[in-house]
Amino acid sequence: MITSKCGKTIGWIFVSLMLVFVYAPIVILIVFSFSETKAIGNWEGLNWSLGLYAELFKSEDILEAVKNTFVLALISSTLSTIIGTVGAVGIDRLGKRMKRLVNGMGRITVINAEIVTGAAFMLFFTLFSGDIEGYPALIIAHTIITMPYVVLSVTPRLAQLNPNLYEAGLDLGASPMRTLCTVIVPQLVPGMVSGFGLAFTLSLDDYVISKFINGDVQTISTMIYSATKKGIPPVWRAVSSLIFVLVMIALIMINVSAKKREKESA
Repeated sequence: MITSKCGKTIGWIFVSLMLVFVYAPIVILIVFSFSETKAIGNWEGLNWSLGLYAELFKSEDILEAVKNTFVLALISSTLSTIIGTVGAVGIDRLGKRMKRLVNGMGRITVINAEIVTGAAFMLFFTLFSGDIEGYPALIIAHTIITMPYVVLSVTPRLAQLNPNLYEAGLDLGASPMRTLCTVIVPQLVPGMVSGFGLAFTLSLDDYVISKFINGDVQTISTMIYSATKKGIPPVWRAVSSLIFVLVMIALIMINVSAKKREKESA
């Protein structure tokens, strides 16, 4: 009993420390987003104000970068979710050897260094002599790099399905496409939602690949890294805090929706 209580106490201590190390910097960032002081950590000069948020909504360049980032993340994560889900279903129908081969090749993009992938995309799009650049190039690149994560999210759900479910739909007279859309896909929604959320976050956070092929399209990450050469302006504290809050709200909504669907399908 003592050992059990001691283990729980140690576990809670480690969990608490982990949460502090992960979220303390974010909390400090949010606190200082309500102050126009230039030095983070200067608690004495902390004067509460919404000045940085007012400056944020007055800056056309920042608002354009925010819009570009969210539009790019939304489009690429939607495409990667659709293609990745269909791909996961296709992989699941393969033989053991081929499935192992395809899964192994898909994981290369996950473990590969981003700088290598970014350089490869840059050289690839250069072959088209400028025909594919800007938004189209970024959407294609972000869709490709996030797709394996969708496959990894959907695959466990496929493994839990009854292997005879697809054939049962066909036996009842449904076409292969209708069986996929009305029988298989609804069972995969929790995995698809998780994959979409992961793809959206990865696209939102990406810098290396966006920097290699962004052309004239400025995203939040490329804009912030460019600003670091002269020192990051305080307004970016407001931008980062706002994005964090929006992403957290979106993730909570996604998780609540996924749980509701799981209860309905149970």
